[in-house]
Amino acid sequence: MPDPGRKPTVSDVEILREFALCPDPFMHATELTETLDLSRQGVHNRLEKLQEKGYLDSKMTGGTRNWWLTDEGRNYLSEQS
Repeated sequence: MPDPGRKPTVSDVEILREFALCPDPFMHATELTETLDLSRQGVHNRLEKLQEKGYLDSKMTGGTRNWWLTDEGRNYLSEQS
């Protein structure tokens, strides 16, 4: 079933690629707002959807949510490239 609402301006692959290219093992939503044309809330919503698909995982530490690419996310990204 299609997701209602605005059409994403940034693809899942573009978001996952940011994680793959990041030298750190995890990223914060704020970092992605600096590189992608999305608001902080927009980034957060997209990250949650990617987590539901199994492409990302996250954990709250020190009041900040850390996000990282899962093996499933890496596999999806390599299939799309």
